[in-house]
Amino acid sequence: MKLRKNKSFAHLFILLGASFWGVTGLFVENLYQFGFTPWQVVSVRLTISSLILFGVLVAIGRRYLKIKLTHLPYFIGLGVISIALFNWCYFEVMNRASLSIAVIFVYISPIFTAIIASLLYKEKITFQKGVAIFFTILGCGLVIEFFPIGGVSVNGFTIVLGTLSGLFCSSFSIIGKVIGGMYHPLTLTVYSLISGSAFMIPTSSIWEQRELFMIQEVWLYILGLSIFSTIFAYLLFTLGLSYMESSKASILSSFELVVSAIVGLVLLNETLTRWQVSGFAFVFLSLFLTVFSFRKKWLKRCFYKEAPIK
Repeated sequence: MKLRKNKSFAHLFILLGASFWGVTGLFVENLYQFGFTPWQVVSVRLTISSLILFGVLVAIGRRYLKIKLTHLPYFIGLGVISIALFNWCYFEVMNRASLSIAVIFVYISPIFTAIIASLLYKEKITFQKGVAIFFTILGCGLVIEFFPIGGVSVNGFTIVLGTLSGLFCSSFSIIGKVIGGMYHPLTLTVYSLISGSAFMIPTSSIWEQRELFMIQEVWLYILGLSIFSTIFAYLLFTLGLSYMESSKASILSSFELVVSAIVGLVLLNETLTRWQVSGFAFVFLSLFLTVFSFRKKWLKRCFYKEAPIK
């Protein structure tokens, strides 16, 4: 069965990709404990992922390494803007404010995606899609306990950085949509990662941490972060994006936050408040609204029991 004939696979790939992103914290937190800085973790993540995926393609799939030089700016845009700069803004907000503030800014990205996609690709912002975006943001805010807010003070520059993190996050769906149909997800992923790592390595001072690379446990976390939370995540998301509207893909990717919270609950013995439970409900509702389309024909079948319309 071709993927074009069954959009359920596209939804599944987006959700699986978001799930792999959701377990990123398991690897990152452990690398922090060894002394890596956030910028260095991102640099290692992109570099090792690039080397692994590029090596695999050289060995068994060289045809996926062929691109047109005229499309190189798109790959650079994905790697530098959508991955590297997004991570920089995200970690800066985290340092200046808190993790909760940083995450809530990231998950305003569906708004940017919907607006930009409507301008560039003429994707309609339907009432159903608008409700899904609203539920996504509200649900994420509840899960990370940004709502109900109390006593949080954020300066103007932090707000700018946070807004940029959401914008850069949404850019992956926008830029990826432009050339997503021209290249295999393997091609799109490997050159994006290479571009991002080439941008970050010179600025990361990662060579100062060479002693840490002699520790076997460090490599377990690096490989987990690179293979699962990077290669698999971006491949699956890119594959699903090829068969779905950018705005819908962005909304579905918010499932990452749900997975992150579940990981914390199960593996880190965290507890959920009633507000967080409510947040899960809103996020799942937004996913439901995004996946299922309520056409008049379907509603008539369900509620009026009319004969199927041919």
